[in-house]
Amino acid sequence: MLNTCRQRRTELLEQLPNNSLVILAGYQQKVRSKNIKYHFRQDNDFLYLTGFKEPDAIAILVKHEVSEYLLFCRPKDPAQEVSFGTRAGVEGAVEHYGADKAYSIAQFEQTLLPLLQSITTLYISDELGRFSSSLVRWTNNQRLTAPFDTPKNFISITPLAKMLHAKRVVKSQAEIIKIRNAVAASTSGHKAVMQACHPGINERELSSLFDFTIAKYGCNDVAYPNIVAGGNNACCLHYEENCNELQDGQMLLIDAGGEYEHYASDITRSYPVNGKFTSEQKAIYQLVLNALDQAIAIVQPGSIWISLYDTCMQVMAKGLKELGLLSGSIEHIMTTESYKRFTVHKTGHWLGMDVHDVGPYHDDKGNWRTLEAGMVFTIEPGIYIPEDALDVPEGYRGMGIRIEDDIMVTDNGSENLSANVPRTIDDIERIMCK
Repeated sequence: MLNTCRQRRTELLEQLPNNSLVILAGYQQKVRSKNIKYHFRQDNDFLYLTGFKEPDAIAILVKHEVSEYLLFCRPKDPAQEVSFGTRAGVEGAVEHYGADKAYSIAQFEQTLLPLLQSITTLYISDELGRFSSSLVRWTNNQRLTAPFDTPKNFISITPLAKMLHAKRVVKSQAEIIKIRNAVAASTSGHKAVMQACHPGINERELSSLFDFTIAKYGCNDVAYPNIVAGGNNACCLHYEENCNELQDGQMLLIDAGGEYEHYASDITRSYPVNGKFTSEQKAIYQLVLNALDQAIAIVQPGSIWISLYDTCMQVMAKGLKELGLLSGSIEHIMTTESYKRFTVHKTGHWLGMDVHDVGPYHDDKGNWRTLEAGMVFTIEPGIYIPEDALDVPEGYRGMGIRIEDDIMVTDNGSENLSANVPRTIDDIERIMCK
């Protein structure tokens, strides 16, 4: 990790103009209640460039006559460490995290201001706005405090995200290994939930079973709150209550992914609570699966990102018309986008350190991005028919069906990383009936 982060910093500095400085703000730990804190998770951009996982840290990269990497962190404190765990401290920041110099976090501003004396461009990575109220004061400090006949230093402020997030879209082999591990753990979690699902079980029990299973495979956390949605609950895209008892005849939608060493997986499966699809459930499920598979089939280097969405919509619109849930010609349906009544979201996103990973979907000219080997993303078509859609035949009402796989672009095509999670009707019924 140390060498990887050093290489990333080197590549970033090579892109920056001379006399520039980067401030990377790490996250601070949040209070849950009184003296109880939430489990800490570091900002992904900060971790990507430093590897430093402790709260209340800041990094500075300077590109000047001599480039430097400075790390500001909590100093060693034996009393605090007995209660809350070991700290790297200033010495550890240099020895274990490759900082050229390290300081106590309390020394940040007094160290920063002299560095800004000769800087012309300040890049900032501060997603939560930790330093929003200080940036103008810092950049104007030299200009406002220098004698009247001293050259004034005017500093431009530029978000680092545009440059850094573009780099994060294409994954290295080391990153892909971590994503594979997250997917493998989640595969086991989804299989365990499928086998445990039955009428009368509570959504929260299945959610907890998923968490328990991925922990056995090295995942310390989920990549996002589990969505375990029975029946009409699945028509809420980000349902998180997970508190209802599942009923015979319902469909269950579970969207859950483990996180392995800060890298996410994101997998959705939908299946009948009792293990047997009705004819209506089977029809909608197969339609969504067909859309997914046809989109996967066109993934290769050079494909256009939006073509995946367009493919899914065309397949599902045609299928919904054939089932009698949409009316009019297919040309009219596509032109008016009437299919959006039942297909209410886009069909994928980048996947990496963030589950909805960062990086542009368009090039610098505003055109949709073309795919490259090493990109990892989801494809996740879905059809949602709420129970109050009274103009729809009753057998279709009150279900949301989404199928989501994690896809990696290869040199000559793609790989479905999550293909081992049962996804065909026969495979789902087989595993649920064991």
